[in-house]
Amino acid sequence: MGAGAGRAVTETLDPRLAAPDRAATGWVACPACRRPVYGRRFSRNLAVCPECGHHSRIGAAQRLTQLLDPAGVVPLPPSATVVDPLGFVDERPYPERLRRASAATGLAEAVIGARGTIEGHPVVVAAMDFGFIGGSMGSAEGERIAVAAQLAREEQVPLVVVTASGGARMQEGALSLMQMAKTSQAFAELDEAGILTVTVVSDPTYGGVAASFATLADVIVAEAGARLGFAGPRVIEQTLRERLPDGFQTAERLRERGMIDAVVPRTGLRSSLGRLLAAGRPGGRPPAPAPDAVIRDPDRLPPRDPWEVVTLARDNRRPTALEHAALLLDGFHELHGDRLAGDCPAIVGGIGRLAGTPVMLVGHQKGHTTRELVDRNFGMASPAGYRKAARLMRLAEKLRIPIVSLIDTPGAAPGVDAEDQGQAYAIAENLRLMSTLAVPVVAVVTGEGGSGGALALAMANRVLVSANGFYSVISPEGCAAILWRGADAAAQAAGQLRLAAGDLLRLGIVDGVVPEPDGGAQADPLQAQELLRGALVSTLAELAGVPAQALVAQRRRRFRRFGQPACEEGGW
Repeated sequence: MGAGAGRAVTETLDPRLAAPDRAATGWVACPACRRPVYGRRFSRNLAVCPECGHHSRIGAAQRLTQLLDPAGVVPLPPSATVVDPLGFVDERPYPERLRRASAATGLAEAVIGARGTIEGHPVVVAAMDFGFIGGSMGSAEGERIAVAAQLAREEQVPLVVVTASGGARMQEGALSLMQMAKTSQAFAELDEAGILTVTVVSDPTYGGVAASFATLADVIVAEAGARLGFAGPRVIEQTLRERLPDGFQTAERLRERGMIDAVVPRTGLRSSLGRLLAAGRPGGRPPAPAPDAVIRDPDRLPPRDPWEVVTLARDNRRPTALEHAALLLDGFHELHGDRLAGDCPAIVGGIGRLAGTPVMLVGHQKGHTTRELVDRNFGMASPAGYRKAARLMRLAEKLRIPIVSLIDTPGAAPGVDAEDQGQAYAIAENLRLMSTLAVPVVAVVTGEGGSGGALALAMANRVLVSANGFYSVISPEGCAAILWRGADAAAQAAGQLRLAAGDLLRLGIVDGVVPEPDGGAQADPLQAQELLRGALVSTLAELAGVPAQALVAQRRRRFRRFGQPACEEGGW
């Protein structure tokens, strides 16, 4: 924008200049609760009220200082853009507004960027400043975001954007509107390049910024109380002439509706981003396959009573997907939401490192207590759950990391809500998606594998089953009720369905069996998880280095053959 822009950016990255001026000495009145807070305490708490938790607005320079490691910060230079393309005048000429905003903030535009590291992980960060004409997006701001994205692509490092905006800048007319297209295109190019993108939403984020790059990131986190939306509440209330609900457009409400991954307090943002960047960084060489980690010969499995298997698989003491994630994966970072309607608690997922290799884990989540089981709908996923799983699998493919799915469900959620939200469509879309994924996919039926609700996470290159898990087209009780006209025949139905590990292996439905401790995984969860770790590491090692097209072709051949004459007892 101007000759002094580079100097302004450099100066505002100085930690001394980036400190909250009004909090340096004396007392500060919290804008929300009005309680007095000692200035130094307010500053140490990153401009968050220690009494009520209100997050005061901070400038873009303060934001970069708070997020980036102190050493090695390199500000991004400004780019040449138009200054006053329309000759716009309202109460004062547009160039005068720009000069006043620059004098008030020390910035040349509402976005500044820098290269640096967050807890040692290289990133490019672009931060918006609401103090500069309401953080509105004009040509300079759109160009800054596009340049930051281009640099992240060239250097193959993640891009983090911190948003704070009232929307598009009216004084630049349609040119401002075009910045939505420019920045969205820049994020599409990062998708094509497999570069992780993260948005940190601060209050407020509205209009053209919200409807472009802010919501296109792979991971969206928001500060507590931050508001995000297309139209501002005042516009909506005036248009509809009705009062909006409490918490409308806040981060907490958006989290419940699956629009963002997490609500993170400002004091925890840096460490949260550091964990995410660590989990997703490229891995080293995977270990060699362990020949005994997976049982591939059904004759090695002792005969089992099918109903006993069903009973063990349903035992509420068995480890859950989140417990597996916590112990199997280093730095597991859970992600939330389907970006459309909700965050189904019956499916969980996120990024972590398995034996040094980043993986995307997706799984059904049950629980141990009645309260947990009810809260997780007994592991029966809604359409939002399957859409969340699909979103995470697409992200894994973008980042070129393997997918591990852990299956433990009686089936997909039934009921009016699930049907109204398109349960069949969601499951079908997942089946189609998984047939196209160009990364290794390993699925493990760790407990119940119930019908299409299980299959929706199980179209994998390798499908395993725990020794006391089962996989079936229908529950034994359902089968008995339909064919024997009474649930009393459930044990008989279980035998006829051939749903236990040995039968599944003989039929070729699964590729291997994961051993369990005597008495089942519930008898010794730690040993069970070590056995599962060995099976996953070994199986992923088998798929490491296989070209993307070969992975897709192999997976399609695997499922194409079912029902052909070769699919008889004795395998393939």
